[in-house]
This record gives sequence, structure tokens and C-alpha cells, in this order.
Amino acid sequence: MSDLPEIGFGTSGLRGPAEGFRPEIVAAYVTAFLEVACKGAASNAVLIGADLRASSPAIAAMVAAAVSAAGWEPRNAGAVPTPALAHFALERRMPAIMVTGSHIPPDYNGLKFYRPDGELLKSDEKPIREAASRYTGREGRIRSPSTPSKAVIEEYKQRYRVGFDLEGLRVGIFEHSAVGRDILAEILAAHGARCHRFGRSETFIAIDTEAVGEEHFRLMKQAISEHGLDAVVSSDGDGDRPLVLDETGSQINGDVLGALTARALGAACVVTPLNSTGALEKSGWFSKVLRTRIGSPYVVEAMATEAHVVGFEANGGVLVGSDFDLPSGTLGRLPTRDAMLPILAVLAAAKERAKPLSALAAELPPRVMKASRIKEIAPERGNAFVAEMARSAAFRTAFYAPFKEPVLIDTRDGTRLSFADGSVVHFRQSGNAPELRCYVETDTLPATDRLLQAMMRCLIVHFEQSDRPL
Repeated sequence: MSDLPEIGFGTSGLRGPAEGFRPEIVAAYVTAFLEVACKGAASNAVLIGADLRASSPAIAAMVAAAVSAAGWEPRNAGAVPTPALAHFALERRMPAIMVTGSHIPPDYNGLKFYRPDGELLKSDEKPIREAASRYTGREGRIRSPSTPSKAVIEEYKQRYRVGFDLEGLRVGIFEHSAVGRDILAEILAAHGARCHRFGRSETFIAIDTEAVGEEHFRLMKQAISEHGLDAVVSSDGDGDRPLVLDETGSQINGDVLGALTARALGAACVVTPLNSTGALEKSGWFSKVLRTRIGSPYVVEAMATEAHVVGFEANGGVLVGSDFDLPSGTLGRLPTRDAMLPILAVLAAAKERAKPLSALAAELPPRVMKASRIKEIAPERGNAFVAEMARSAAFRTAFYAPFKEPVLIDTRDGTRLSFADGSVVHFRQSGNAPELRCYVETDTLPATDRLLQAMMRCLIVHFEQSDRPL
């Protein structure tokens, strides 16, 4: 597989250009996954789902062929949200494979693997890569997929029939090309919300919940203004990252959604990566806050030994590591990112406390984190920049003069700089796409916006000067 280095593991799953997912590449990785990570399966069935990207059906067919060639039984879940696929498979201790590129550009795609006991762990990736190299050249006969099972979606909807009163709330649903758009509308309406659906697209749109484009913000804010909505909700393409705008048209950051969700469930412990807001520790809402590297596999590993635990990422995906008793039933554990839970929990909390979403979010101590990215940055360039930012005061000063003397440099995942005024700037090369991400946190929205804008200007200047020495 050395002829296609673009296909590889990122922060969460296998990612790369869609055209790179050729039958022999897919077969090698699928066969390796089944061999390395699926020895504890309750049967030989493998559940396969897909998002709505143009390339996903063909790749799903390659996956099915590879599963069959490896001696397992492929079962077609069709177009379903990733957490719905994971939930169904985990309940039955069966492996699952989701064909999705999540939020990355439309001409990319990926495979997300689920072991019989849950998400693939980081420790699984190296042995899978090594095993895949032995299977290069193997491919199964491409076959027409079986009729999709409706049971996956029905069971996912059943999961969320407990504990959420949305009666009378006016909620906009920005549908775009999210695979769970219809399910989201059904679940919200079943809990009493009055739904206004808009923005549906039959062409795939890559929505990054941490870096939403201005045209989409305008569309959502217009819906709020024209229809008097209490909120607009949506997700990324495969339904594991939520997008929520409050009644003023302001986005509620994903880590704030995660904190509000964990509080609503009564979690004692939260697990979250380094780039989530520092307001968590200041809030006093939780007995324990554990920080990890960025990526849901790291969150899953850290949750494993905790009780009454909820995990979440700055992108808003919430992972439930314990069963939680709610007034009308039990919400079972689901240790993978899910957009549905934070949407439901935060809307229900606002309804219960008779507060608008903006007031609910304001109950966290004032810390504001925002992120952006500079695209088409190859990993070697981005990683060199990140390393030099940590190593050299002269480099930091040349990039941005106030960066000369941070009070703390954290290199657990990229380079995270903390400063005496309380501001934080975190640079990190994406593990899923050729782009460099920048996270900024301060005490106020204007200060965060100003600093993030300054960072993006500096990054653009730096990378435009391609001969600039590191």
C-alpha cells in the first residue's frame, strides 16, 4: 500500500481522498481490522453503514465484498448516522464499519471501525496497519448490497424516547446533507418540538461544526429571524457532531454543549480533550475533569475506568460511558460521539428551567473558545510549524510578537500556548485532512474573535511564504 500514502489513520478512523479507496486498499484494511480487533465478536456478522457522500455507496460495496471474502457476513444498514450504527452493533457485540468522511471535504472519505466492544482504540491502529500490509492485492468480488435494515434506525430512535420534554419549543433544523436529518426531525417532533426544516441539499456539503461557513450562518440566522425560533440545530455529515445556534443566532460551542449535557445527566466525571474550554474546571459542576489528547479514541480510553462518566469533544460530540437514570427511563451507555444527545439534553434543560439557550450557556464561567483552520497544509509542513512553535522563542516572536514568553507550553497534542493574561492558543495539524487547526480561548467573545483573526492572518502570511525557513 506504499503507492497510496494518503490513506491512513487520522484522529478518528481511516481517511483519505475518495479515489484512493480502491477495492484492494479497502480489502486490505477491512481484512486486517477483522483479524486484529474482532476476536470477541458474538457472531460472524459485520454491520455496514454509510453517509450521503457521492463516493460512499461504492466504497460500502467494496467493504461488503471484503467482509465476505474474509469469511464474515456483511449486513447492510444503509445510510444511517454513525452513532446509530455503533449503538445497534454494540448492543449485539458485532463489528461495524461506517463509510464516512465526517466533516472533511466532499472529495475525501473514510472508514470508521467499531470493535465488538466499541470504538477502535489507538492501540489497535499499528497492528491493523501491519496486518493490512500483508493483504495488499486481495479484493473481494464487488456485490450489490442487500436491502438496508430499518432496525438500526428504529432502535436508535427508541433510545431517545426517554426523558426529554420539548413541548412548544420552536426549533429550526438545518438539514443540508446530514445523513440523520430526517431522524433528527422525527425525534424532536416526537418530544413536542415544532420543527421548521430548511436548507436540504441533495449534493453533499461538508459542514464542520467547529468552522461553519458564513453562508450557512446567514441561512440559519435568517431562519431564526423569520420564524421566531428558539434554536437552530444540525449536525455534521454523519451525525456525530452537533451544531446548535441559540435564539440570538449565536453558536453554542461544542464543549459548552458537552458540559451542559453532562450536567443535565448528572455526571460526576467528565472526560474531554485539551482543546475544550477551561470553564469546565472553574464551574465546579463535576467532581472530576480528565483531559486527553484530541480524538474520541483517547476519550473512550480515559472513560473506561470511571463511573457516572460523560465524555465530549470541542466539536460537541458526546460519549456516554455509564448508564444514566432519567425521570422516564434509563439512557444506556454509548461510548462513541453522538450529536443527538446534546441537542435533546440542552433543549430539554432550557425548557425545564424556562430559560433561553443563551442564558443556559451563560451559566458556565466566562471562557470563550473558537477554532479555525488553514486548508491545504501538508502534514510535514504543518507538523514542522507546530514543533518549531514549541521549540523556539525567536520563531514565536517572528510569527506574532506577544508569543515570545508563554507561561506554559503543552505539547501533548500539537502546541498549546498559555499566557499570563489567561489567553490560550493551540496549533495542531489535523489527523483527518491536510489542514492546520488553530484554537483560541479567552475570557470574552470579542477578545477571542480578535485573537483568532490575528492568528489566521499570521498563519496565512507564514504559509504563503513557502520558502520561509523554520
